[in-house]
Amino acid sequence: MLGLILVLQFTCVSAEEPAAVPAIVATTAISIEALQRLGLEANGLVHAARSQVGIAESGVISASAYPNPQVSAMGGPQHPRILAANPANSTREVGIVQPIENPFMRSARIDAASAGVEASRASLNQVRADLAAQLRVRAFELLQRQEIARIETEVFDLMDDVRRRIKLAVEVGETARFELIRADAEVLNAAGRKEAAQLNAQRARVMLRQLTAGALKPDFELSATLRDPVQLPALEVLREEVPAANPEILRLQAEQERARRRISQERAAIIPSVDVLLLNYQDAQYTENRAGMRVTVPLLYQRRGEINAAIFDSARVRETLEYRVFEVGQLLESAWQGYQIAQRRVEMFEGGIIREAELAFQVARTAHRFGERGLIEVLDSQRILRGILVDSLLARFELQAAAAEIDRLRAHYPKEQALE
Repeated sequence: MLGLILVLQFTCVSAEEPAAVPAIVATTAISIEALQRLGLEANGLVHAARSQVGIAESGVISASAYPNPQVSAMGGPQHPRILAANPANSTREVGIVQPIENPFMRSARIDAASAGVEASRASLNQVRADLAAQLRVRAFELLQRQEIARIETEVFDLMDDVRRRIKLAVEVGETARFELIRADAEVLNAAGRKEAAQLNAQRARVMLRQLTAGALKPDFELSATLRDPVQLPALEVLREEVPAANPEILRLQAEQERARRRISQERAAIIPSVDVLLLNYQDAQYTENRAGMRVTVPLLYQRRGEINAAIFDSARVRETLEYRVFEVGQLLESAWQGYQIAQRRVEMFEGGIIREAELAFQVARTAHRFGERGLIEVLDSQRILRGILVDSLLARFELQAAAAEIDRLRAHYPKEQALE
């Protein structure tokens, strides 16, 4: 690890000091994939999106239901005008109206509801992919912040050691007091950077726990490093995979299908609707049974407003889909370029820049101990080494972030255990 390299360089005269990075407690360590699964299972946004799928599936049940019959019943006493000829009696009347549903409209309505289910599932997958990518990026950001905090701690220890040496030299009269004042300022500066780096690492930890809805323990550790390898398919494969797997594109395709079915549903509503009527009437002298039919004919209004609204809505979804397909393709190209740039930067730092900066710092520090170089040369070489190490950490983080963005676009993430 980069922090380990710096420890070896800064503590080359202390044989009794440990040179290894503190070990991570195995019982609390969690991998990136396990972290993503935990977040997908605990995050409330995923549960809300899953509930939307349940709502859409309930809509299919409603769309598939047949219309209920309408039953009416009436009764009451019947009083004749001439009582001697016709004694009083009672009447009963029962009527049933059964709507006969248009099969074309019914089929279109069911298909539209089914397309809504697919759109809701795609939205759920979009929420999952976004959250999984955020968890991965935040996890590597935490690792980056921890590495920076470790580097700043080692720099502070180094400057404090240099200050003690200069203080002893000033007390015996070998060095001017000005060097001690400069060393004190550098120690205070290093202490401020150390505290800020530690606070940034703690903030990254809090943000990661926030994404998992508090499911992570406060003292969790990650069993991963910024040096973990990144494996991605070739760009040509990604160009074919992303449009076919991107959740947002799939959602818009499902919405386009639903919009087309709505057009069919509104056009089928123009067909006259039929209701079957059954009537039973009874009084003291007669029993009457009737059967008939009631037809609703759309002569005055043929739902032009609803049909036009469905057509324009279908055009809106289609145009949005075409734009998003292009946009997602450009996002893929941009993420791939960022991935290639970060990979080249990592190779550049590992190709000798870090090693040369470490060697320059060693030479300057050794020369300072023998009085051949001043504090300025040590500070300059230390700043150069620190900047190179921080930049190398940033390059590795950008590499992992670019890979996470590509995986988000192609919806590649570990699925949680509690699936719907």
